[in-house]
Amino acid sequence: MASTAPEKTFRIGLVSASIFANEVDGEGGKRTIRNVNLQRRYRDGDSWKSSTSFGLADLPNALRVLQLAQEYVEHQEAEAQN
Repeated sequence: MASTAPEKTFRIGLVSASIFANEVDGEGGKRTIRNVNLQRRYRDGDSWKSSTSFGLADLPNALRVLQLAQEYVEHQEAEAQN
């Protein structure tokens, strides 16, 4: 399965929210569905890894990138309906 790049990514510190857009066939024709992936990067020795687990110190950045992702998806949805 081929990897698909995110449509948009918001990063604050080591926390990021990536938005992935997928086209689906529906009753009214093709429609774009957007999903948000939240992750935190961390260093393990010499390599960088990702986790979906967040500590207390990560939560403010996680909340903010999720808020930015929500605003982006809402804007895209509003534009699609015009």
